[in-house]
Amino acid sequence: MEDKFYYMLAPIENMTDSCFRTICHGVDMTFTEKVSLQALAKKNPFTMNKIKLFDDTPCMIQIIGQREPLLEKFLKDFKPSHGFQGFNLNLGCPNPEVVKAGLGCALMKRVSKVSRIVKTIKKYGHGVSIKMRLGMNQFEKDKKVYLNLIENVDADFFIVHARHGKETYTDRADWSVFSQCVQTGKNIIANGDIKTKEDVEKLKECKGVMIGRAAVENPLIFAELKSLEIPTREEIKAEYEKLLKERNAHSKYAKHIFKHIGKGVWRK
Repeated sequence: MEDKFYYMLAPIENMTDSCFRTICHGVDMTFTEKVSLQALAKKNPFTMNKIKLFDDTPCMIQIIGQREPLLEKFLKDFKPSHGFQGFNLNLGCPNPEVVKAGLGCALMKRVSKVSRIVKTIKKYGHGVSIKMRLGMNQFEKDKKVYLNLIENVDADFFIVHARHGKETYTDRADWSVFSQCVQTGKNIIANGDIKTKEDVEKLKECKGVMIGRAAVENPLIFAELKSLEIPTREEIKAEYEKLLKERNAHSKYAKHIFKHIGKGVWRK
């Protein structure tokens, strides 16, 4: 990674499609919604459309899965385009069905498996990062499984969502874990309850921050945090609506975004 502080947009299902990623002015890295290795290997049309990149907005493709043969099958024919920056491995999803399948945050304990997946991606010359929680539950957090993973996997950077898998967004993110993560010497991106410049200042020991819900409410948050010149409410809304039409985006994206959007950008 370059020697700078990064501002990243978190991937959120049914919201952060290519149109939304484009209007997040000032963002340094974005991520697609998660896609399964099985669907990628089969070149499922719906899945391939989700990972389609339309412009130079820096973006990593987030994958969820553990079967290396499927990953190899996909990577052999994969051709990067536009703003592609690499792949992100989802080790953070706490959905019970995902965990039951041994994926998401359930995969965090399988360090050797994760390491092999990372090496497979790097073998094809692509960047790779990991988005993770602090474990599946409080027990795993106390056992510091997150540190074991960070220390023993050679990813380019680790996005640490400072909650374990049993916690929800009503539980306060535990920022105290970031110092330990940084002490591993790896590139750490802080994630969880980050909303203001004051929050960012408290996390400057990390390599950057990832913002999700606050960005959905205000897609200009990255430009504001970096004190950049920003478009007006009307300009950003017009840009978003134009992109939705040009890219033939599914109606669910606009529906979900406008449902959650904050007063600061979209409404007077």
